[in-house]
Amino acid sequence: MSGEISVRRLDLGYFIRPESETGGTGPRVEPVLAYLVRHDNGVILFDTGIGAADAGTEAHYRPRRRPLRDALGDAGVSADDIALVANCHLHFDHCGGNPMLSGTPILVQDSELATARRGGYTVDALVDFPGATYEELAGETEVWPGVWIVPTPGHTEGHQSLVLRRRDGSVVLAGQAHDFASHFASDHLARQAALHGAADPLPSYRSWLERLADFDPRRVLFAHDCSIWEPAHIDF
Repeated sequence: MSGEISVRRLDLGYFIRPESETGGTGPRVEPVLAYLVRHDNGVILFDTGIGAADAGTEAHYRPRRRPLRDALGDAGVSADDIALVANCHLHFDHCGGNPMLSGTPILVQDSELATARRGGYTVDALVDFPGATYEELAGETEVWPGVWIVPTPGHTEGHQSLVLRRRDGSVVLAGQAHDFASHFASDHLARQAALHGAADPLPSYRSWLERLADFDPRRVLFAHDCSIWEPAHIDF
């Protein structure tokens, strides 16, 4: 690969998570973020924003959308430039722009697509729309040189993350594998404590952190948090 893999974060709006979903701390406004990946083989879009939902869901989350077309335009690309779409999962706030990219291959875990197609999971029109083209994956896959899809189940059974091997260190686009960078940091430290032989009791952590650690990530980015996780040993 002659060129570097670049990543640009896209602001696709926000929604307001009600107090019933925040642990009783009051409502919380959360960003909806997507990522544009430029590679020698083409452009990958990781997540596509908030789709239109039923009236009840709209009232529950009160989303404010930024059109995907506008965000792509600000990044200097159009829908026709996107070679691949990857959704971390198929909830309506992550796959809302998929129908605009009709005909573009969408990378998804087979278990995630099967769950979405059973109904009662997301907005059905965002899953099977005219021209929907899925590439179903059954676990980890190297999509292009240096670009890996890694299953990161938890938020949903079929949740996946995108890992990019760059010259300055790996970047993980973690989607909603963790809601916040601080939650990832806590699990990362829990794993370190276990590896160092700290005595129980210790907090549990997601088993797939072992696989992400193999990539020695230098940055981990999220779908609903503008904060970025970086390792403690880093120069500023």
